[in-house]
Amino acid sequence: MSAGLGEEVVSQATRRIGLVEDHESVVIGLSTILSREPDLEVVATAATVAELLAQTDDLDLVVLDLRLADGSTPEENVRAVRERDVEVLIFTGAENAFLVRSAARAGVLGVVRKSQDAATVVAAVRTAASGRQVVTADWAAAIDGDPGLSDVGLSPRQEEVLTLYASGEKASRVARMTGLSEQTVNDYLSRIRQKYADAGRPAPTKTDLYKRAVEDGWLPGPGI
Repeated sequence: MSAGLGEEVVSQATRRIGLVEDHESVVIGLSTILSREPDLEVVATAATVAELLAQTDDLDLVVLDLRLADGSTPEENVRAVRERDVEVLIFTGAENAFLVRSAARAGVLGVVRKSQDAATVVAAVRTAASGRQVVTADWAAAIDGDPGLSDVGLSPRQEEVLTLYASGEKASRVARMTGLSEQTVNDYLSRIRQKYADAGRPAPTKTDLYKRAVEDGWLPGPGI
């Protein structure tokens, strides 16, 4: 039996796995790897979450790709699965802090790269299927932000204001969307700019705030 991530098999009960992936080669590869494990069974595969859940929701875990051809977002996909009381593990080929953070907010147990060796992938699936978090460097970096960037320590409300304003909304519109006064929004923006300046990452203009929001994973980069 494969081992990795410092985890042990805690139960011999077979865990039922669903796989949402729109690349056939990945489906075949992961299904083959997991078929060697007596405690893990891929019982359903589909190119979209809707297709998978139409087949069954009697699952212990859904292994989900971040990017799917149907244009769905990680957040809405994770929420759809979690509404069925099924756990989710992200299985992705490329790191994208914004997409991973979106999935994390919806309640996934972790992220594992498709480039990882088979033993690591199996261990991650087994851990998540048991309802435990899968802690990897990619996961920590995406959630905590780029370790090469100074953390500015924004509050959740400041993050909300930054995300809306930096995405192109005017302060008056941000005020209406958040239920704050326009003066309060402007005060928040001043504090946000000051925090970035104090962290050595000045953001005097709206364009600079957009750049900082992308760097910290609060907004998607161009083309995402």
